[in-house]
Formats: sequence, structure tokens, C-alpha cells
Amino acid sequence: MKIAVIGQSLFGAEVYRLLQRDGHDIVGVFTVPDVNGKPDPLASAAAADKIPVFKYKRWQLKKVAIPEVLEEYKSVGAELNVLPFCSQFIPMDVINHPKHQSIIYHPSLLPRHRGASAINWTLMQGDKSGGFTVFWADDGLDTGPILLQKKCYVDPNDTVDTIYNRFLFPEGVKAMGEAVRLIHEGRAPKITQTEEGATYDALLKKANVKIDFNQPASSIHNFIRGCDKVPGAWAEINGEKVTMFGAKLWNRMEPRGTQVPITGATKPAVVHKNGMVLFGNDGKMVNVGQLQFENGKMIQASKYGKEDTSQAKLELTPEEENYQTILKDVWSGILNIDVDESTDFFKSGAGSMDVVRLVEEVKEKCNGIALQNEDVYMNTGFEDFLNCVIRRGRGIEDKEEFTYDAVHMHVNNMDISFPHQLFIENEFIDSSNGNTFNTVNPNDESVICKVAKGTPDDVNRAVEAAKEAFYEGEWGKMNARDRGTLMFRLADLMEEHQEELATIESIDSGAVYTLALKTHVGMSITTFRYFAGWCDKIQGLTIPINHARPSRNLTYTKREPIGVCAIVVPWNYPLMMLAWKMAACLAAGNTVVLKPAQVTPLTALKFAELVVKAGFPPGVINILPGPGSSIGQAMSEHPDIRKLGFTGSTPIGKTIMESCAKVNLKKVSLELGGKSPLIIFSDCDMDKAVRMGMSSVFFNKGENCIAAGRLFVEESIHDQYLERILAEIKKMKIGDPLDRSTDHGPQNHRAHLEKLIEYCEIGVKEGATLVCGGKQVDRKGLFMEPTVFTDVEDHMFIAQEESFGPVMIISKFQDGDVDGVLRSANGTEYGLASGVFTKDVNKAMYVADNLDAGTVFVNTYNKTDVAAPFGGFKQSGFGKDLGMEALTEYLKTKAVTVEYGN
Repeated sequence: MKIAVIGQSLFGAEVYRLLQRDGHDIVGVFTVPDVNGKPDPLASAAAADKIPVFKYKRWQLKKVAIPEVLEEYKSVGAELNVLPFCSQFIPMDVINHPKHQSIIYHPSLLPRHRGASAINWTLMQGDKSGGFTVFWADDGLDTGPILLQKKCYVDPNDTVDTIYNRFLFPEGVKAMGEAVRLIHEGRAPKITQTEEGATYDALLKKANVKIDFNQPASSIHNFIRGCDKVPGAWAEINGEKVTMFGAKLWNRMEPRGTQVPITGATKPAVVHKNGMVLFGNDGKMVNVGQLQFENGKMIQASKYGKEDTSQAKLELTPEEENYQTILKDVWSGILNIDVDESTDFFKSGAGSMDVVRLVEEVKEKCNGIALQNEDVYMNTGFEDFLNCVIRRGRGIEDKEEFTYDAVHMHVNNMDISFPHQLFIENEFIDSSNGNTFNTVNPNDESVICKVAKGTPDDVNRAVEAAKEAFYEGEWGKMNARDRGTLMFRLADLMEEHQEELATIESIDSGAVYTLALKTHVGMSITTFRYFAGWCDKIQGLTIPINHARPSRNLTYTKREPIGVCAIVVPWNYPLMMLAWKMAACLAAGNTVVLKPAQVTPLTALKFAELVVKAGFPPGVINILPGPGSSIGQAMSEHPDIRKLGFTGSTPIGKTIMESCAKVNLKKVSLELGGKSPLIIFSDCDMDKAVRMGMSSVFFNKGENCIAAGRLFVEESIHDQYLERILAEIKKMKIGDPLDRSTDHGPQNHRAHLEKLIEYCEIGVKEGATLVCGGKQVDRKGLFMEPTVFTDVEDHMFIAQEESFGPVMIISKFQDGDVDGVLRSANGTEYGLASGVFTKDVNKAMYVADNLDAGTVFVNTYNKTDVAAPFGGFKQSGFGKDLGMEALTEYLKTKAVTVEYGN
């Protein structure tokens, strides 16, 4: 067919190209005059193909066609007029002239939303469905017969731009082509529009889009998004019209921030780190992302009322001064005007496609400086834009400086600093009720500082942040390899701060500094590096299944992150236990809310500081110090937490598991108590058995989950072994954990020390022989004497329950009674770790096979490695930390079956 295309815009240009590809003869293109010498995209596309182009300011005067315009139009001989997004009023002489008359595109489901602002009204009215209509043009306001319609779902947070780019533009172009084909084939319907449900909606103008706050939040949200980006809904703040963009329903808790009174609103808005929250008359909330002032200046809503450092005048280098000339030329090329410092990009006629062009030209002509589209929208004036380009070239982002209320100390011959507040969504904040608790240095029982004491309300806030980061934020969209890069960067920062972390660990937990440096911190760094390497290696399988003949089937599995995970860690290795669980959790792609032990929160909070510096997106990692009875319980019971990893006592583990099962059957992994047996045969390497026996009990002051809870020594070497052990104990130096020569530091906290003393008293009462120790060291601080019990029998309390302290329990067994000692070793409800010392490899393998524990050490002890899975049997829990198996704890497996072929 011979077709005249009447309209403008990129949409018009794409319809024109499609009609050409379909083989139609475009006899003329009728569009609008150039703006500032800049042709419309439709005119440019047609001119490039040497198609006649006509540019009319108007087609008619007082509803009468301009004669010369009408004659020029008739001269092209069109059989059909196609009007894609035509903004002009076309006289009926033109509409009805062609053989097949005229069809026009309209961005709504007619008869609803007739008029020029149809997309806006679709959103402002909160329509659940939107779409477009191709109809036969008539002399009414979008009232002609319908040719075809296409419908789409309207997302609650759609804007004019998103619904247009997602559906109205791409599907609309295709629909115009389909409509022309139907006409060409003689199959095009003419369905008379009904007046039922018809609306005639006014053209939106800036003056009449003031926000009415006396309505529900959903209506306020719909109004703002319906006016975004043009004409822009506004409110009056401090006597100034402020236009609001980027509205989203805020379904989270009311954010903490600065209150800002708004004229007409019953409740002040709240400026917070993610924008500005507005309140409807139903108490619900809307969050806006950007604000624009009357002078055209646009800012992030989160920066309202704050000093804008991004516009500080910069001293330019000669190369940067050259950028000014380059950028003026770029702007002039886009806008077709002379550009000076006061030129506004959008007020000079630029549109959204010009933003894309500007970003690309800056990258090409300014040494690869990469801008985001938002940088253009936020810096519409040339001077501000130049400043933005210079800042990006220097690697300066317009982000608020990360600051927090730090505790500063000079200790261990160094200056250290660390946070003391809750860490939620990359911010350190006070608890919801403002309560705090003291964290105490066990070396002298002095108060280190006050720490914010989290509440269940804070758990809710942290889970909301983690949930948004997982489902809506950058983390959930990030490539696995990029996730690994962040984790490697975090490990590098931990290494950079390892002395500071070890010092904090030492003063907060009583760990000997040298051990804290090597193990507490050192293994934490290694763990993050190990799991960072796993991020892009989490793979599924292809599985051969029976085919559904004659078709075929393919089944494959995907290993996906679980979602929001909770982690509760103990006080004996505060940072290392965090790393063991969190690194696997993050590598799998989850987000996390972690509760450190209340008595040792400081290294977790210092770690949180490094999380921000490493560049982790907000909400991925959240850390809440406080009591397990409230925070831990709230985590167990939270319906949006899908996995909980816990290390601690068996009784608490049982309570957690019960709570998790009752609420949402969340996945649980538990690393619980232990009573790890160490069997020492007479044919052992005595020197090594003594050295490792000492380490198996007294390592980290005995506050070690896999500590040898009971040593079984073969009768023929029992007395010699005991003598050697006592000699080694006498050599141990007890003292300040920061002293590099100290072997044995203070117990973690007073309640634990008192429990250890009670434990020893029970052992004596039951008839075990207390060889040494059993009491507190006569000095300031929470120091427990290294303790040894002998003559311990299977039925005794100290033979069944762990001390979790520097208490060595020695039992002798008859020479050669391998099966008897195995029965005693396995005769507890725990099965975390175990060990055996013997030079007889056959005996060693037999014992290893028959010990009922998750870890068996042969001729060594405490030899854990990040690549080896760690976890227990029986009432020592289930699930693994470390190694490839740890990832399974934080992944879910999905099987997908595809049928194909005939």
C-alpha cells in the first residue's frame, strides 16, 4: 500500500521503518518543525531514505484545513494514513481522504483514558491493566472505531517511562505493523467504541499537579508516578515548590531519619538514607527517590537539607579544562544551540534518547569517563554537568561519606577504633529503644565501652533490609564472579586491619593476642578467600531421565540461594565463627542478619565497618549485638528468614530448632556441644602425644568446641603421660593476653569462670582425683588455673559433659582393649570431634572408622582447614561449616525438566 506517516518521535521512526520492511510504499512523511534546528527522529529517518518529508507547524486554523497544506498532502497519493503518536490536530479532510482512511495509535485501552495524557492517567488511577489501542481516526477525541488492542499488567511501581519502554513502545510498534497488514488483507475490524467506562482525562499541566496528601498512600504514589517525569508532581516544602520523582510504595517499617514538614500533609516526611518517605491519611508510606527545585536543580531525596558537596568548585588540571570545550561542543551538537554555563540540558529541548547519546559521547571523547543516565538528570545545568564529569574522572562518587560514632583506644601499642552500634543497611544506628550494655575486658574486668542492645524490632528492620537487598537490590542481580570480587576485597581489608582486629578480639574475648592474630583473625581471612573462590563455581547437573516418547526430555538442576539467612555465633571465636558461616552464606548469594555473642560483639562490628569499605551493597550484611533470648529468638521466629545457622550449646540449639520448625520450617544447621575423646595408645610418639594433648585441651584457654573433653590413656603409659603433662603445665605462663609471651589468658566472662569452678567441684564430689588447678588464679581478671583430673569413670558428670575450659579429664584403659575404649569414647550424646595417637596404621584406621564423630584426628589435633568440612553427629548437631559441603547449607536445589522434539 501507499502510506503516509503522520507523527513524530522515535516511536514514529520505528513504525516507519517497520512499514518499509513489510514492503509498503511510504509516499510521504508529515511531521513537526525542527526544535532549535534539530529534526524529529521520524524526519531524520525518512530524510536518510530520501522519502519526501513535510514539516507543518499546524494543519488547520479554526478547525478548517489550511488549503496549501491540504493540497500538498493530497499530492502524495496515499491510500492509508498511519498516525503513530501524532500530537497535532489533523483535519477530517486529511483523515478521510485516503482509500483506507486513517489509523492512529493511542496509549490506553479505549474508551478509558481518552486524551493526550493517557499513560499518566492509567498510572494515576491505579489501573491494574494498561495497554494501547489502534483505532480508526474520527473527528472526536479518541472516539473512533477500534481496530485492535493489546493489554499488559501494570506493576505497582511502574512509571510512565517503565511501562512505555517495557510494553507500549515495543509492542505498539509491532501492533501498528499488524494493523496495516490487516487493512491490506481486508480483514481489519471496525469495532464501535462503547461509552461504558469511558473517561475523558484532562491534559496534565504543572500548575494542576500539586500533591493532595489527604488520601491513602497508594493514591499519592499513583499520582506521583503518573506525573514522572513530565509534568512532575510537586509539594510545597519551606515555601518552595519541590517536584518529586521515583515514587515507590514503602512497605517496610517507618525509617529513621530527619523529619521535614510538608504543607498540607498531616505528618512530616522523613528524609532517610534511601530517600524521603511521605505519609498518606491511612498511615501508610510512599518513598520518593529524587527531588527537583524550582531553579531546575535535582538532588537525591536522601540529601534534602544536607550540604551538597558534589557541587563544590574544583580546581581543574589543564586536561580537565579541555573537557569544558569538548563538552560544550557535545551539548551544542545535541541541542543545536550555543551553550554557556547557564544552559539547561532539558529546558533546551533534550529528551531521554539524548541522555543516552550524551553519556556515550562523554565516554568516547573524555578518556573513557563513565557516567550513569542519572548523572545527567541530577546535573541538568552545564556548569553542574561539567563538575560531575570532572568528579567521575577523578573517581569521586556523590555518596555521603561513611562515618560512625567510633570508640577510640590506644592499646597494644597501637591506636584502634571500632563501632559500638547496631549495623543495619550499611549504617551504624542505636537500638530501637536506645538501650545499651557494657562489654567487659576479661583481663581486668574493666568496661571497654557501651554497645547498642538490639531488640526484636531491630531484627524486623534488619530482615527488611536483607530481604530488599536479596529480592530488589544490586546483590540479587550481581554476577557470581562480581560477588567473589567483593569477598576478596573484604578479605584484603581484613588482612590490612589484622593487628587491629586481633587486638580488639583479645581485649573483648580474652584471646591471647598471638593466637588471635594467627587463628581468630588469620583463619577468618583465609575462610573469606576460600569461599570467594567458590562464588562462580556453584553448578548444577544434567540428569538422564526416561524420555516421554516420541518426545525427549532434559532434566537439569540449579543450585540457588535460599534468601535471607540468620546466623548466631558464640563467644569463643567471635570473628572466626562469623567467617565460617557468613562466607559460605554470601558465596551462595544470600543476604544475612548476624547476632554475635552479647559478651563479644566488637570484632563483628569492626568487620561491619570493613564491609562498607569493601563496597558491599546496603542490606546484604546486618549485625545485631544483644541477648539471644530476645534477638536470637526473634530470628528463629521470623517468617522472612529462610535459614538459620547456629553455633552454641545443645540446649539452646534444641530451642532454636523447635522455634524454626513451628514458624516456617526454616532450614537449620547446628554446631553444638562436644565431649571429644582423644585416645592415646602406648605405641604413640610420646613427645607429640604430650604436645598435642596439651593443645587439645588448653588451646584458646579450653574455650574450644572441639577441645578434647576426655583423654583415654593406655594403662602402661598413663603415669608417665600424666607426669609429662604436669611438667608442661608448670611451664605455662598465665597473664595479660596482649603480652607476646603469654600462653594462657583469661576466661571469656565471669559467669563462665564461675561455671568452670562449679564443674570442678562436681568432679571432686563424684570421686575423681583433682591433680592440679580447679580454682581461679589469685590475681585480677578472669583467670582459671589449668586443671587436671584423673581416675575419671564413664558414669561421672565430668566424663559426660564438656567443661569448655582449661580442664583435662584423663581416664586410663587396659592395655590392648581397643573395643572397650571405643565404647567409652562413644558413650556420650556428643559426636563433634575425636582423636587417636598410635604408630600402628591398622589400629589408627580401625579406631577412625569406629569413632562416632564428625571429625577424627589421627596423630594430630585441632588441625582444621577451610577446605575440610566441619560439623558433628548426634547431639553435637548437624550441617557443616567449611569446605564445599558448607555451601550446601546455604543453597537449595531446583530440578527443571524440559520436554522437546516430536
